Amino acid sequence: MNHKVVRPGGTIGILGGGQLGRMMAVAAKHMGYRVAVLDPTEDCPCAQVADTHIQAAFDDVEAAEQLSEISDVITYEFENVDLEVARLFEENEKLPQGAYSLEVTQNREKEKQVAVAAGLSVPDYEIITTVEELTDALERIGYPAVVKTISGGYDGKGQWKLDDEESLNKADSFIRNGGTYIVEQWLAFDLEISQVFTRGQDGKITYFPVAENIHKNHILHETRVPATVNGIITEKAQEAVKAVSESMDIVGTFAVEMFVRGEEIYINEMAPRPHNSGHFTIEACNVSQFEQHIRAICGLPLITIHTFPAAVMVNVLGKHRNILIDKLEYYQGLHLHDYGKKEVRANRKMGHVTIIGSDLEEIDQIIEEAQIHLW
Repeated sequence: MNHKVVRPGGTIGILGGGQLGRMMAVAAKHMGYRVAVLDPTEDCPCAQVADTHIQAAFDDVEAAEQLSEISDVITYEFENVDLEVARLFEENEKLPQGAYSLEVTQNREKEKQVAVAAGLSVPDYEIITTVEELTDALERIGYPAVVKTISGGYDGKGQWKLDDEESLNKADSFIRNGGTYIVEQWLAFDLEISQVFTRGQDGKITYFPVAENIHKNHILHETRVPATVNGIITEKAQEAVKAVSESMDIVGTFAVEMFVRGEEIYINEMAPRPHNSGHFTIEACNVSQFEQHIRAICGLPLITIHTFPAAVMVNVLGKHRNILIDKLEYYQGLHLHDYGKKEVRANRKMGHVTIIGSDLEEIDQIIEEAQIHLW
């Protein structure tokens, strides 16, 4: 091994203090590491469990240098971080993940290009900058389609669905001249899945179970394991992420979201860090996506994954939180994760619950009895 090993007692720096940073920090703390976080928000979720909080903007180079000085290794909890700051960490040999995976996943066109170069299928797409170019693109792609900002956006933000010419006539309310957008074919699919995996600095990969994702109003509502896919799809999903991970030299936990149609898969989006659809791993696997990530960036061997027969993760949004918290003592079989966010908004992810069991039918019965199915 020619990579650096960071041993317990060392400090892990985390860029971003949201819930993913918090869960990384919890995993790191239980392994004996100290944690420093850089985030502009006072008392952010990660800061509540970290040893040090540098409260500054993500593009504050002075604050980034401070984080680098006190950290033995650095990671990030979301992809929309400042690339120059990431390159600073890389130059200081503190960022095993490198800046390239951020560069790719910050740009939807580059994501598609990487997937295609790896021999994978993606929905048909074009890059446009004006409504006129959008009209031309739709003549080739057809309806329905979706136009998205080339970067940023999550949980349905930063995108506009086009069902017909009437919706095209309203597109100028979304498209701003000078901006860059991606127009994608609205693929008719059977289900959405995600493959969360971890790749160590030695190139070895461990795969978590393929998860089936159910969205409501463009926000992930429920992740179900096992996904209702056959062995062919599972094998294709693992082959796909292996190709992506090797082409990008991934280190750490990474997620690829895919559409399944028949026995074919299409790459949708990538996330260069632990993912919402991998939260079930905390209770349902012998090692979570977060611990496996910490092991990877610290140069430790990854753990062989074993999983409960079935698990369901349900996101707790702001509009659900009081329903759950106020009657928590009456719920049976729910593992609660509350993120400690101060501001409650209706569609903001405030936490999640996970239920594990012998099969999905048993779990669905628990969900129905707890009336979580009404959320």
